[in-house]
This record gives sequence, C-alpha cells and structure tokens, in this order.
Amino acid sequence: MVAASLISDFWNDELVAHDRQYLFLLLVGFVASFGFIRLSTRLMRSPRVPWWPGSVVSEGGVHVHHLVFGIVLMIAAGTISFAGFAASPWYEICAALFGVGIGLTIDEFALFLYLDDVYWAKEGRTSIDATVLAASFMGLVLLGASPFDVDTSTPADVIGTIVGAAIHLTIVAICFFKHRLFHGAIGFFIPPLAIYAACRIGKPDSPWARRFYGERRPGKQAAAVERFRPDRRTERFKQRFRDLVGGQTEEEYEAQLARDRAGRSEAAEKMRERAQRVP
Repeated sequence: MVAASLISDFWNDELVAHDRQYLFLLLVGFVASFGFIRLSTRLMRSPRVPWWPGSVVSEGGVHVHHLVFGIVLMIAAGTISFAGFAASPWYEICAALFGVGIGLTIDEFALFLYLDDVYWAKEGRTSIDATVLAASFMGLVLLGASPFDVDTSTPADVIGTIVGAAIHLTIVAICFFKHRLFHGAIGFFIPPLAIYAACRIGKPDSPWARRFYGERRPGKQAAAVERFRPDRRTERFKQRFRDLVGGQTEEEYEAQLARDRAGRSEAAEKMRERAQRVP
C-alpha cells in the first residue's frame, strides 16, 4: 500500500501536474526496450543459453533486424498520436510504444550510420554511445531543463533571445565538430559545459582537427593525439562500460571462446591422464 501510494503521488504530483507523464513513459519504454534487446542479443550468441530464441528470419532467409520493428512501432504510435485518435489511456500507451520503438531502433544506430551490419564489431559501439546521449537528453528534458528562455515582452527582448540562442547553438556546434559529443548534447541544456568543451582541444580525428590542426598546426595535432590517446583513464572506463552494456566485440568473443575450448580440452586431457594412472 505504501509503495502504491508513493507511485500514485509521484505520478500525479511530479508528472501529471507538470504535464510530463508522456515523456516519462517515453523514456521508460526507451530504456526498457533497449535493455531487453541488448540482453536478448547477448543471450542469442551465448552457447550457455541454447534455448533462447534466435533472430527473426523471413522465409527467403533475410535477417529482419529489430530496428524494423522499432520503426514500425514509431510510425504506428506517432501517427495515432498526431492524428488525434488517441485519448487517455491510449495516448499514454502510444507514448510508451514510441519509446519502445526508439529503443529498438537506436540499438542498431551503427547499422544505419555505417550502412553495414557492424552490431558486434568495434564500430557497433556507436549504438551504445548514441543511446547514452539520447537517454541523457530525454532525462534532462524530463527534469525540466531548458537551453534558453524565450522572452517576447519587447522587440529588444526577442532580438536578444535570438542572438543568445544563435551564440549558444554555435558553441554547441563547435563541440560536435570537435567530436565532444557528450559535452555538446548535455551542454545544449547546461551552457557552461558546452563553453568549456568548445574552448578545449578537439579530438585528433574530428572535423575540427582536420580543418584547423594537421599540417597547419602540427603542435596542436600532436597535443590532440596525446590528450586523447586510447589508453587514457576515461577511455578505459568507456570501454568497460561498453563491454558491460554491449558485450564483447565478435573478435574478442571468438578469442574468448577459443580460450575456453582450449581450457576445457586441457582439463579433459588431464583427467584422462589421471584415469590411466589409476591401477
């Protein structure tokens, strides 16, 4: 009863009162579907759970990626919502289903970014990075974060708002050009973070580095390479997080399986030797 009361109070006082219940359901559907599909894909390739259902394959042998189901869900839920057919509780259901569709789709973000099935490749980690950015973005909006307030009191206020917004968006764009994506996405709502990242050095493979570093400023390029070396602490943390969420890459996974098979073979061989020694 206490838990039900807390949930009811949270729903009515924190969400409905601020008209944020739909975004909350969207975020819940998004996180839940991404978590489920990531768990499902990892179980599919694990030899320890052979009973888990495999991928969806059509009669012609075509692998139907789960982003297809995500796109269909978003089309259906979005159309019903925008057409005005949905009334409570159907509107809430549409919000949750739209979130589910986003989760299924963004899990294969790398597929439509690289136009190749790189789900278990190193490039496939882009999907996890995109998911973290999207979840952070939704979470900030849910908490009521706003990049800037539009003041229409006087013409001067309107002009000031437009100029301020243009400057802010330019700073965020610089973050993205420097490949400081997290700073740019979060900095969209928290300007000081975007300003900090825009003033810092860009990543060595970023469009900013290609335009302003390289042969033009080799010292800057060398500093960028040193600053963002693959073995730095933050990059190791990111890799561990990606492994935790997304699992090992196909190359790492196959190597692990080979080591496990070798270990089992060695253990079996030792058992046979021991059995032969027994009189």
